[in-house]
Amino acid sequence: MRDHIPVVVQGRGRRARRAGLVGVLWATAELTVTVGVVVLLLVVHQVWWTNRQAAAAAQEQVRSLERDWGRPERDAGGESLSSGPSASPSAAVSSASADASASAPAASPAPGPVPSARAAGASGAYAVLRIPRLGLVVPVAQGIDKRGVLDKGYAGQYPGTAGPGERGNFALAGHRNTHGEPFRYINRLRAGDELIVDIRGRRYTYVVGKVLSETTERDTGVITPVPRSLVKPGQGYAEPGAYITLTTCTPEYSSKYRLVVWGTLKP
Repeated sequence: MRDHIPVVVQGRGRRARRAGLVGVLWATAELTVTVGVVVLLLVVHQVWWTNRQAAAAAQEQVRSLERDWGRPERDAGGESLSSGPSASPSAAVSSASADASASAPAASPAPGPVPSARAAGASGAYAVLRIPRLGLVVPVAQGIDKRGVLDKGYAGQYPGTAGPGERGNFALAGHRNTHGEPFRYINRLRAGDELIVDIRGRRYTYVVGKVLSETTERDTGVITPVPRSLVKPGQGYAEPGAYITLTTCTPEYSSKYRLVVWGTLKP
């Protein structure tokens, strides 16, 4: 009786190992492509879709404000309230709300007059900022909360800063990228450019005076009543006046630093 000697086929074993390796590589490639597609979709949503959504909603809010301004404002009793050019700025402003104050920086300026709930619409927007050089028209709301204000494509007023047209500093923040990116191109502003603020029955025109191309996010001096950088003391103003400040992140697609544009109220 002959013994049976097992025969090992070397080629078949190598082919099996090779097939297994190919399968692993193929699965890894599929997973990589899937993850890449998901990431791409998230980027498209964040950069493109949120821009379209926020920008469209912001423009509709501008139209809504302008429609409302075409009608007399009325108080709770139905009495007409003065909103013509002769009305004083204080008629449209009062102290900041508690919610807006909660979103202020830790070292925010001393409280000042801000638009009242009556002056603001249901969305919180109460004014319109126009920058002719950039073709920009954007609603302004009280506070710098991301979800409630900035992510809507609005410019947000820093709590505690002066109201439009008042002495002090009317300081605004806005996204540079995503969510409507209203302040994306404020780096293009130059001395002499106009910044126009419309609020019910009144228009205030500021003129760009200075641009601070980069400072830290904690440089609260740029939004004080007499704006002057704490990080770069040579940048800013030294005398009281009626100022406007625009702030946004820099460089683009980063929040590492802040870009600042200052202007003064046109006589």
